[in-house]
Amino acid sequence: MAHVSHTKGDMTTHPDVHEMRARYARMLGGRDVALMDGPVFLLGLYCAASPWIVHYTASQPAVATHNLIMGIAIGLLALGFTIMPERMYGLSWAMCALGTWMIISPWIVGTAPDTGVVVNSIVIGALAVVLGMLCAGVTTRTTARP
Repeated sequence: MAHVSHTKGDMTTHPDVHEMRARYARMLGGRDVALMDGPVFLLGLYCAASPWIVHYTASQPAVATHNLIMGIAIGLLALGFTIMPERMYGLSWAMCALGTWMIISPWIVGTAPDTGVVVNSIVIGALAVVLGMLCAGVTTRTTARP
């Protein structure tokens, strides 16, 4: 059995302190965008639920279905960012593309959308573009470090 000392001491005397520091640095490396995961997921959740929140499921069923699908896609990107950040943050630019599509989609997918539908899609799209650019910017800054 290992000897476990109950004396309070300094961690710098621990024999594995260098390995623990290196492991901690590896775990945190590339996670500068961790604060973006939650807002991106919430944006996807709102996008999926927005047809029922803004009440346009009956007047614009095609846009309602479209927003549900886009919200699920944005939410899946957020989950991917959380679960596999080193692989998924390359898709940060896809958030910008999804946001741009959300901005123009009411006129392409819908038929004569009213102001509420248009404003809702523009706000969702603008937030997706901003969050995508923030994720991509932090990712490129993080990967550019030596």
